[in-house]
Amino acid sequence: MNINKVYILEDRGIIYINGDDSENFLQNLISNDISRINENFSTFASLLSPQGKYLFEFIIVKYKKGFLIECEKTIVDNLLKLLNSYKFRSKIEILNLSNEFVIAVLEKDKFLEMSNAQNKCGYTIKFREDPIFLDPRNVDLGARIIINLEKLHLSLKKLNLKSANVMEYYKKSFDLGIPQKNLNELNNKLFGIECNLEELNGLDFKKGCYIGQENTARIKLKAKLNKRLFGITLINGEFSDNLIIDNKNKEIGKLLIKEPFPFGLIKFKEKEFNFNNFYKCGTATITINKPFWNK
Repeated sequence: MNINKVYILEDRGIIYINGDDSENFLQNLISNDISRINENFSTFASLLSPQGKYLFEFIIVKYKKGFLIECEKTIVDNLLKLLNSYKFRSKIEILNLSNEFVIAVLEKDKFLEMSNAQNKCGYTIKFREDPIFLDPRNVDLGARIIINLEKLHLSLKKLNLKSANVMEYYKKSFDLGIPQKNLNELNNKLFGIECNLEELNGLDFKKGCYIGQENTARIKLKAKLNKRLFGITLINGEFSDNLIIDNKNKEIGKLLIKEPFPFGLIKFKEKEFNFNNFYKCGTATITINKPFWNK
């Protein structure tokens, strides 16, 4: 393994929230506990609909007197619009810094060579005053650094990092069962808890109220979680407009993200599900990938 690889994620955006009420504002909205975030810990979270449906997901990092929200760049405008709709009289400022900052991902082993680094999801240190942290969803996704564009070249040079094909990174994420591309295709089509937010450290069941909390807690406590989001491997054929996934003419799920890395919502009972089966999606033959949390 080449630990000097770096992946520049130009398709990620940055929103900055700061002000006296920024912590309370986010705590009342998101699925995770904002009070756990500090200079040494970053987290993964989601913003759900009042019914608990998936809307947006993001990584939150403490930055100066506020918080950086890192998300897929294609959702930035819609996320900004929703955050501003909840702002009311809160003493906060919400800024789009996507044109000023960039996200780079380096190997976990490279991060662990750095001073004070620890092998813990979300563990955060600084490099040249920029936050660098192990991915809060899974440490095998490596470490992310949020860095000003003007400092990018020099910082990568100082770390002896060489840019690599970003699709290698996204393929690793896909193999782990963690979607990161075209997440807008999930919007309002499934419950947040069905996106494996708990397994990705993105849900806190002890934090108290947030938007969508009631249905999320009900599904968890009453053991009604019987659908999950899984990666899909295309064996042959091609995906068509028919997104139904079936097994011997019995519907077991639906394809939600077609490309570049397919994901589908699948009826799932852990003790019964056979990941070795072949399934049909229209004219395509597929398999359903086993995620890291089920191995």
